[in-house]
Amino acid sequence: GAAPERILPEAYVLPEPIAPHEAARRAGTSIEMAKLVPPPHEGLLIAEGAGGLLVPLNDQAYVVDLAEELHLPIILVARSTLGTINHTLLSIEAITRRGLPLAGVVVNGPETPHNRAAIERYGKAEIIAEIPWIDQLTPAKLMDIEPELDLAKLARATT
Repeated sequence: GAAPERILPEAYVLPEPIAPHEAARRAGTSIEMAKLVPPPHEGLLIAEGAGGLLVPLNDQAYVVDLAEELHLPIILVARSTLGTINHTLLSIEAITRRGLPLAGVVVNGPETPHNRAAIERYGKAEIIAEIPWIDQLTPAKLMDIEPELDLAKLARATT
């Protein structure tokens, strides 16, 4: 629902929904980090990664390298199902090892209070929202989520 002028143009549009390095290879191109610098803009900037922090963008750089270059706080999105504790803690470790700011974790999928608690406890990270899968998202659940996504609170966590 954002106005078109609020959406910055993509540096790359690749035809296949697969890992960026492979999508670029199949498209006969290479992803250059220098092209991934956002143009001048006003207000909040949200940059979405692709596939995880250690997904290659090219032969030298990963998504986490892009996060480091952009100097933006990271909101880690983690699935709620089996395997999430391991994957999420590994991602948190990659973020903290590089000294990058972690604004919080968004858990996506069915509610799993035990996984949420483990991520918060062992990852020492705040769960800033839980969002059900789209087919489980009802207007009532959306109203419950909206207050959790407090941008003022998020901005304080990232400064």
